[in-house]
Amino acid sequence: MTDPEPPASRRALRTAGVGAPSSRRRARRAARRRRALVLGGAAALVLWGVIALTSALLGAAGEQDAVDAQSARSAAPVPWATALPVPTMVGTATAAPSADAQPSAEPTEGICADAAVAAALAAGDDVAVIAAAGGAPAFREAVARGAAPCIDLADPGRIWVVVNKLRAYAVPDYAPSSLVAAGSVPGGNQAILRADAAAALQSMSDAARIAGAEFGVQSGYRSFGMQQSIYNAHVEQRGVAATELVSARPGYSEHQSGLAIDVVPCGNGCGGLDDLAGTAADQWIRAHAWEHGWIVRYEDGYTPITGYAYEPWHLRYVGVDLARAYHDGGFHSLEEFFELAPAPDYAD
Repeated sequence: MTDPEPPASRRALRTAGVGAPSSRRRARRAARRRRALVLGGAAALVLWGVIALTSALLGAAGEQDAVDAQSARSAAPVPWATALPVPTMVGTATAAPSADAQPSAEPTEGICADAAVAAALAAGDDVAVIAAAGGAPAFREAVARGAAPCIDLADPGRIWVVVNKLRAYAVPDYAPSSLVAAGSVPGGNQAILRADAAAALQSMSDAARIAGAEFGVQSGYRSFGMQQSIYNAHVEQRGVAATELVSARPGYSEHQSGLAIDVVPCGNGCGGLDDLAGTAADQWIRAHAWEHGWIVRYEDGYTPITGYAYEPWHLRYVGVDLARAYHDGGFHSLEEFFELAPAPDYAD
């Protein structure tokens, strides 16, 4: 049954607060709510920790499994794997020499380390130098490959000197110390040469005369001043370009060394330079001059190397040993013989 309306006194009491829940009950309810919240948060934290710990343990186990698997793979043979070579770093390191590697048998100074070569050089005996070096082919090879720094191809006092349009005399007015008359060779009373070249010219002339190929000498040593006069005369007649194919500038002429001659054909009298080509004397010289230490210096077809037109009359003394090596080696210029740069023109 429905409770009837409370009496006024009860209503008054409720209105006045008498009979309402006490403040302690409200506090207890609030405390219960707080405990519930705290317990709920703590439970959540515990649950999160359990989940994190589980993940960590699983991850560690996975990593360990991966390590174990990798170790197993490393330990097991892999038949298809091929080791790659270690690359060589070009330009940054030099490989260590092999234990079997031997030092170069020849020192950097080459033939110059030989006491006999040094003694012969000091004595001024060019023939002995070549012999001490092992002969003309060995001498030439050593000089050509740079294994003979004591051999100066610019020294005009040596039979191996090379003078061309790129190799002038260091002393412009150089003159040989021993100049003698060319001897009994036709025209020899008007030409002078170094003593060794003069003796070789006489030997060659005698052999040619016996063979019926006599020749004479028109020119031997020329001083700087004489070459200047000859060069200027040519320039006046034919101009600079044409002159420099047939005449050297002063200070660049082989004649100044005393080791060069210009020869002409002789028989019933002697002709001029332009008369030599094709004669018996010309043929004999090309075949036998080397036997007496002479070479034809400016051969036909070698202007791009020597810088001069064909001059069958211009002979150069290099000594019997070098001349034989020159002939036997099939050389056609001193530039090729000593592996020097071609000299087709002057540097300036």
